[in-house]
Amino acid sequence: MGLAMTEPEQCSTMAEVRRGIDALDEQIVALLAQRFRFMDAAARIKEDRDQIRDDARIAEVIGHVRAAARAAAIPEQLIAAVYEQLIEGSIAYELDRFDARLREPAGQ
Repeated sequence: MGLAMTEPEQCSTMAEVRRGIDALDEQIVALLAQRFRFMDAAARIKEDRDQIRDDARIAEVIGHVRAAARAAAIPEQLIAAVYEQLIEGSIAYELDRFDARLREPAGQ
């Protein structure tokens, strides 16, 4: 963890490029872990299983990441597809956490 990263414009070898990508991947995974902790919170807060899939919120998130991708000049369609998959996985995760909460004995 904590790999040294050369800025892309300063890379002169593939080893530097790969170290940078590996360092970013570690950061991305750490951010995804934090995002999933929010899914844990949502599963704890929501009172009804039917509240977990919120199509309006999904559209809002996809719209936001599309705009962010456009602003960053990176492939908008690719980022939207990645987020669509992330959201579906997050919904499945949250459903599992919600159901697990219901199986817990009262008072825990």
